[in-house]
Amino acid sequence: MAGTLYIVATPIGNLDDMPPRVAATFGAADFVAAEDTRVTLRLLNHLGLKKPLVSYYEHALQKGEGILRRIEAGEDCALCSDAGMPCISDPGEAIVRDALARGIRVVPVPGASACVTALAVSGQDTSRWVFEGFLPVNRRQKRQRLEELAGEKRTVIFYEAPHKLRTTLDDLAEAFGPERSITLCRELTKLHEEIQKTTLGEAVAYYAQNEPRGEYVLVMAGAPAAAQPDEAATLEDTAARALELTQGGMSPTAAAKTAAQGTPWSKSEVYKAMLACQNGQEDEA
Repeated sequence: MAGTLYIVATPIGNLDDMPPRVAATFGAADFVAAEDTRVTLRLLNHLGLKKPLVSYYEHALQKGEGILRRIEAGEDCALCSDAGMPCISDPGEAIVRDALARGIRVVPVPGASACVTALAVSGQDTSRWVFEGFLPVNRRQKRQRLEELAGEKRTVIFYEAPHKLRTTLDDLAEAFGPERSITLCRELTKLHEEIQKTTLGEAVAYYAQNEPRGEYVLVMAGAPAAAQPDEAATLEDTAARALELTQGGMSPTAAAKTAAQGTPWSKSEVYKAMLACQNGQEDEA
């Protein structure tokens, strides 16, 4: 009879947040699949447990067939990430997908998740939100992803590492404007926990003078609700609105897309008209 794959949440920082069921599941499992075996070994030592460890990161690289075979042979596996709920913006999602496809029983052992914890204390709208995780490293792909979010009205959550924070804040301010509200949550539940609600422009200025430290969850307000379009609005009116958005710090492409929403005009039509409007203003000057 096949074993069970347990998806086990671990504390996101403070070990006192360890649910009793998490410790019990680790104790009962035959082996543990970990994102980083060194991190999980410290956790198991804290619990006074000794368990065989295997890295499931290898499974994401299609080298972890042995993990599923061990479960199919009857062993119970506890899968965990370095912190929080596994398989969220994490390569563990691949092993869960493959386990379900093979008829293996998958059981969640829930606990804290950094994105939901940050959202709860962010002061942003929590009624509707979207999780983006880590943005692409490739500059073109990152710019494309941000352009896709230009008109997103739901609260948007990102993860970011300290060494990339400044660049990401610069990119967010360019894409969404410096006045967009954002809450930066750093080192949640840990000794140096910090929750700072501010604007993108103020965040850029702050971290130009202060070194980013620790892991960040960024909770950004969605796009403000657009005013009801004037039935008599022309393409020139829409282009002028887009131009106003660029003056507020939004990129031209994102401004054209935002201004075009709710109008008969496409993003490309607004973009071309916006450039013509901008050139006309420069000629008058």
